[in-house]
Amino acid sequence: MAEDKQKKNLTVFGQETEFDGILEFTDNLVITGKFKGEICATGDLEIEKGAICNVEKMTANSIVISGTVTGDIDAPERVEMCTGSVVHGDVKTSRLRIAEDVEFEGQISMLENEPEVNLFSVASDEYKKALVLKSDEPR
Repeated sequence: MAEDKQKKNLTVFGQETEFDGILEFTDNLVITGKFKGEICATGDLEIEKGAICNVEKMTANSIVISGTVTGDIDAPERVEMCTGSVVHGDVKTSRLRIAEDVEFEGQISMLENEPEVNLFSVASDEYKKALVLKSDEPR
């Protein structure tokens, strides 16, 4: 797993950067400036303190917010709202952390990891076993 993280490139949009449009990426991105538009990514996204993002929708594997985000957020892995961040929009994720002193307005939808079993090809007791949460499994 450490090898996968090393292979990903990190791109930083500086404080003086203003981007307007549709942004797609597969690696990791840090925004420290202003962004307006839509983000559709499979990598990880970080919104630094002081950054302002106005989006229709922001999609990335995981999203860490220290700045201001207005718009819907979709991150299958996790969303983290750090102290001092401002988030106005609906959030969809499987793991969520909201620190103290966060201004949040919106709805939260928690995603559950779907079992890797075809519902129609297994007996019902096998399917129930597949539904056991990974957090319930011994480590």
